Amino acid sequence: MARTNETIAPGETILSLQNISKSFDLGRGRSVEAISGVSFDVKKNDICVILGPSGCGKSTVLRMIAGLETPTSGLLDLEGRQIAGPGRDRGMVFQAYTSFDWLSVRKNVEFGMKVNQVPASERRERADHFIELVGLTKFADAYPTQLSGGMRQRVAIARTLANDPELLLMDEPFGALDAETRWHMQELLVEIAETANTTIVMVTHDIEEAIFLADQIVFMSRHPGRVKEEIRPEFKLGERIADKEKVISLEGYSALERHIMRLMREEGSKE
Repeated sequence: MARTNETIAPGETILSLQNISKSFDLGRGRSVEAISGVSFDVKKNDICVILGPSGCGKSTVLRMIAGLETPTSGLLDLEGRQIAGPGRDRGMVFQAYTSFDWLSVRKNVEFGMKVNQVPASERRERADHFIELVGLTKFADAYPTQLSGGMRQRVAIARTLANDPELLLMDEPFGALDAETRWHMQELLVEIAETANTTIVMVTHDIEEAIFLADQIVFMSRHPGRVKEEIRPEFKLGERIADKEKVISLEGYSALERHIMRLMREEGSKE
């Protein structure tokens, strides 16, 4: 059931941002520059985490990748195609819960496929596959109001993956969860990335979350947002580990955490 792509192999670039800038019109001849000259590439099947201080434009970058915002200048390229608006090749998971309360878990997961006229038997098969992947098989006939916040986010992830996106985009998806649930959801996301072979671009402001999840960290500077540093957590030795205690205990974790904290402090001290 996992998505495969014959043209781009794991490790090759799937997404490229080239000198992206974005300004917002404030009216009366005024504007504000949210991000300036942002460039980075994302490799296929990687988890890329965009990290930085509040107001640095992380979510603006993600919304432009999703096609929900248009850059003022620059190019966004997905598998050789210019991003010019929303598309089925990208799926978005937001921080707020987005399930339909009047539909069961299974019907929520099937919803996008139904809109896209996927046959009923295939919808059911794919929905059950991704419901199992996120650990909700026992709750397939339950309704979102009967679920915890973490379970509702699992529904959102399953629904997005069922639509077979090339990119899974996530805007602080665990930000509203309690600490224990957040930790479990982070581990689940690592397992999903391994199982579904999906490229993920995620925004967070949480340093620990970024280090645990990321194959690549794009650290952005304070407003207007620019890429201050690109980091690959080399201490993981190229391995994805779905055990948070193990990652935190690895040699090199604390040094990287201190380094990113210094970056945060540098940006926070700027006026």
